[in-house]
Amino acid sequence: MAEECNDPTHNHANPLANLDEETQQKIQELQMMEQTFQQLLMQKNAFSMESNEADLIIKEVEKTEGEVSRIIGNQVLIKTTKEAILEDMEKKKKLIEIRMKTIDGQEKEFSEKMESIREEVMKKIQG
Repeated sequence: MAEECNDPTHNHANPLANLDEETQQKIQELQMMEQTFQQLLMQKNAFSMESNEADLIIKEVEKTEGEVSRIIGNQVLIKTTKEAILEDMEKKKKLIEIRMKTIDGQEKEFSEKMESIREEVMKKIQG
């Protein structure tokens, strides 16, 4: 027959409630870092899509002969040169590459820090 626990600090519903305050703070920090990490991945995905779009534009413009137009906002269509569009797209791609490298660095940093905190927390939980 199982004995009933009369210890008011013992929480059956939440085993994490028995951990020291520092460990609980580390768990919260880890959760916040994971949210930030997810935002980084979403940014990286958006930049990847922009890069693919720029590649497609470059490919199509290079094949184009004659007049080229570009849409500005949702309202205005202007005539431009093939060279101007290609130059803009190449600049855009370089900027995206720089941003992607920055995100890759942040992603690596976050992964390492999260793994370190996760290991600390697991040691505390396992005793």
